[in-house]
Amino acid sequence: MTVRKVSSGAPWEEEFGYSRAVELPGGLVLVSGCTSVVDGAIQAGTPYEQAVNSFGVAVKALEQLGLGREDVVRTRMYLTHARDVEEVGRAHKELFDAVRPAASMLIVSGFVDPSLVVEVEVEAYRGGAPSARDGGDPEAGA
Repeated sequence: MTVRKVSSGAPWEEEFGYSRAVELPGGLVLVSGCTSVVDGAIQAGTPYEQAVNSFGVAVKALEQLGLGREDVVRTRMYLTHARDVEEVGRAHKELFDAVRPAASMLIVSGFVDPSLVVEVEVEAYRGGAPSARDGGDPEAGA
């Protein structure tokens, strides 16, 4: 398998030279930072609404690669204010409660547009349990 890349059409992808998501050989999928930008326009709103939109952008990128939120193994949430932790956490729980990915929530000084208060990154994995052929121990953790 070769490296696969997808674009969401966001204006910064072309301007800054990056892909929305990259799938590596072996099944790891990395989704770039996603904000509340829908159809090229910033969707201001509450931190909860921005988190839902941001995760929606990330999940849409995964879907282009044939994956879904159930394949997510790690999330990172970047917020501009600690006061928004509960709202963003609520959005995360609604989307990923059954999945339970590893997660981080960090407070940052800001984003490229001051109306954005949330940015998320997602990592997903395509594949089943590791096998001896893959270098993994199928009995480990059993």
